[in-house]
Amino acid sequence: MKRTSCLLALLVAALVSLQSPAWAQNDPRQAEVEEARTQVDINTADAETLAMALDGIGLAKAREIVAFREQNGEFKTIEDLEQVRGIGPATIARNRERIVVSTRE
Repeated sequence: MKRTSCLLALLVAALVSLQSPAWAQNDPRQAEVEEARTQVDINTADAETLAMALDGIGLAKAREIVAFREQNGEFKTIEDLEQVRGIGPATIARNRERIVVSTRE
């Protein structure tokens, strides 16, 4: 019984440490990371932020989004993302609540 309790306590401690790693609590970018998971501006975000925030968008595709934006100018609507090769309506629908489109007018 005592051994089982010890193992259970170790397991619980390990799970708690996985949920809230010490490095994340002291990382000044943690707030930025958390915000990026909720909404991201496709006209200002860097590739790393886009990859973190958007479901189904990895770093390579996020870099393509940034490159497209730099070559063609700002996105005017969320649907303009479909102009980036490999991004279709399903990806946009999955991320619609996370995407913000700002303009510099």
